[in-house]
Amino acid sequence: MPLSFAVDDKGILPDSMIEQLAAEGGILPATAFQPDQIQPASLDLRLGEIAYRVRASFLPGSTTVARRIDELKLHEFPLTDGAVLETGCVYIVPLLESLALPDHIAAAANPKSSTGRLDVFTRVIADEMRGFDRIEPGYHGPLYAEISPRTFPVLVREGSRLSQIRFRHGHAQLDAHGLRELHHRERLVDSEDADMSDGIAVGVDLSGTLGGEGKGIVGYRAKRHTGLIDVERRGGYNVLDFWEPMQARPDKSLILDPNEFYILASKEAVQVPPGYAAEMVPFDPLVGEFRVHYAGFFDPGFGYAGSGGRGSRAVLEVRSREVPFILEHGQIVGRLVYERMLAMPKQLYGTGIGSNYQAQTLKLSKHFKA
Repeated sequence: MPLSFAVDDKGILPDSMIEQLAAEGGILPATAFQPDQIQPASLDLRLGEIAYRVRASFLPGSTTVARRIDELKLHEFPLTDGAVLETGCVYIVPLLESLALPDHIAAAANPKSSTGRLDVFTRVIADEMRGFDRIEPGYHGPLYAEISPRTFPVLVREGSRLSQIRFRHGHAQLDAHGLRELHHRERLVDSEDADMSDGIAVGVDLSGTLGGEGKGIVGYRAKRHTGLIDVERRGGYNVLDFWEPMQARPDKSLILDPNEFYILASKEAVQVPPGYAAEMVPFDPLVGEFRVHYAGFFDPGFGYAGSGGRGSRAVLEVRSREVPFILEHGQIVGRLVYERMLAMPKQLYGTGIGSNYQAQTLKLSKHFKA
């Protein structure tokens, strides 16, 4: 049966519908999907065999990405046997997945959680698009990853997964009323007075209680001039070789230094019930000079008791801009917006599918030893 929806059916495609979309030619992988590539509400995107170093980031506008690469590339190199992407450089990599979307299906991309926690700035580009990470309904064409490691050089190879993509039909984001109703049924956040006016307001935890009993750690600041990180290597690196733990201050504040990268955690524990997906959206730029959360997708089942969670903290990837900035305990740093799923996923995010960050508190990426 072809993938089709009633006019009023709006929401994110779950894993079964992503499989069906691919079977009907809406997703065109150059090689067969890996067994765990389709997630409950998204598809992991894989790097192709060639990388291009370019002079600068760009949007294609009215032309193709391939044409802009020809104009801007400094050199190209294969990823077949692995290659190092250096900090401060911009690379474009054609992805193994291309799209031939129906006219009623749009898509949105985001870095995977592990990518964001390594401070690897990653965005997806498509031909003739005027924005990053957003694919218009009916798009037919290739996809590309723009990659710029900010702190650590990384080793990647053909098939490495740095980005993920969601597919949606219509606008399914919950408004304030719908969010409060869902919270009443499912208790989305462990706060009695949570601000839900435009998504659930998420504050930062600087109390020092999340880094382990007696440790008093509020987060980690990335060290510079470290070794290389292989993005495929799990649990292979010592934390202190790459990160400086930060102790809680008596006043529960933290001064962000310009152009430094921090891993912090939310004050609130949140959950995403089955039948919904969530995304961390940018915080109001008028409130502070910093950027939070490169990787913003939260799958159905994140933090959910039925899939091994008890409510999970949102790990926050934080980078200050040009000036030092003081964060206070509980200060709002982002908002979690919820969208309906078109159907229940076959699998939920959690321990059953080996999810890395279920029931997390303050946690670095999967590449570091516990």
